[in-house]
Amino acid sequence: MSLFTYTAAELYSWVTGKEDIVIIDVRNSVDFTRFHLESPFPVEMYNIPYFDFIEDEEGCVARISPERRVRIVCAKESSARFVAEIFDRHGYADVGYLEGGIKTWGNLLVPVLLNPGAEFSLYQFIRPGKASCSYGLIFREEMMLFDPSRNIRFYLDFAAEHGCRLVATFETHLQADYIAGSRLIAAATGAGFYANAGDFTHANLSYRTLNDGEIHTFSQAGGPTVRVLFTPGHTPGSTSFIINDQYLISGDSIFIHSIGRPDLGGKVDEWSGTLFSTLQMMWALDDRLIVLPAHFMSWNEADDHLTFAASLARTREYNRDIHAIADSAAFLAFIKANMRKQPDEYATIRLINANLEQVDDERAEELDLGKNECAAEAYAAMKAGN
Repeated sequence: MSLFTYTAAELYSWVTGKEDIVIIDVRNSVDFTRFHLESPFPVEMYNIPYFDFIEDEEGCVARISPERRVRIVCAKESSARFVAEIFDRHGYADVGYLEGGIKTWGNLLVPVLLNPGAEFSLYQFIRPGKASCSYGLIFREEMMLFDPSRNIRFYLDFAAEHGCRLVATFETHLQADYIAGSRLIAAATGAGFYANAGDFTHANLSYRTLNDGEIHTFSQAGGPTVRVLFTPGHTPGSTSFIINDQYLISGDSIFIHSIGRPDLGGKVDEWSGTLFSTLQMMWALDDRLIVLPAHFMSWNEADDHLTFAASLARTREYNRDIHAIADSAAFLAFIKANMRKQPDEYATIRLINANLEQVDDERAEELDLGKNECAAEAYAAMKAGN
């Protein structure tokens, strides 16, 4: 087989399908440590920097059996192609390199239908490179989005493929860990952009203010309802959405195996008390609600269908140690014990999402890569301290 390119979507299908491949990431160790492919299943992967192949071609190639199916990853594609050509010269028969580089993995969105057979369609768009999720709600020829990423071409194409027009896009909060897509989608389609003024008052953009408890519907009767539920704490304007009294799009308020961290705004004492009150309210909601989080900490949170969804009762059980905290003072102590430095780029991303700072596409890609760090949980703090 001659050399070939493969897409991020193909790579996802291989790792989730447990294909017998070996992945070689040829970026430097610093970039690899910051951000690399993570899989729900074990996958053989090596970080062998590009320059190592230049200095010791024979030794690097010898680390991989000639019988293996080799898949190479680099930052922008050219280095991976160079290394792929080396393996080809050494007689490896099945060698591919990632088209477009690691950024294509970072921007990949995987759509999964959560409610097959229902009168409306609710999709989870999993972004494996960011450990995040956005959502699409379709009824007849209309579609609403929740927390879309900046890869707006995906959402536009998805809507077109499903015969829909985008009518609304909602933000659960002013995002700090990735560049949000709602304002871009609103500009491209005319869809209504909805957000909580608690986070967006000082933003330099046009949006429609959300009100706690209000109901959003589709233009045609019989569709699902979207109820706004203010859930402050992670940020002052954090908002959740209850879909048809069945699903809870929880943003960064609660995750399946954790909760949102209330320290990203530099006001941990003030915000942790608010988050504690919000959690008490959320834990008391209908146990049958299916929690749909904005992020996941690891693939251990996925269900058998590789989606991130769990009943509120199950989510509360996963978070039983946090749920058992008796008062806001003890909760604040827990938060402070688990605090870690937020990534430096978060401050810039907030400004971009408020349209208070503009960057070019290359800088946006650089900022947007890297796994989220929005959860408050002990394991993350221990990792950060190692």
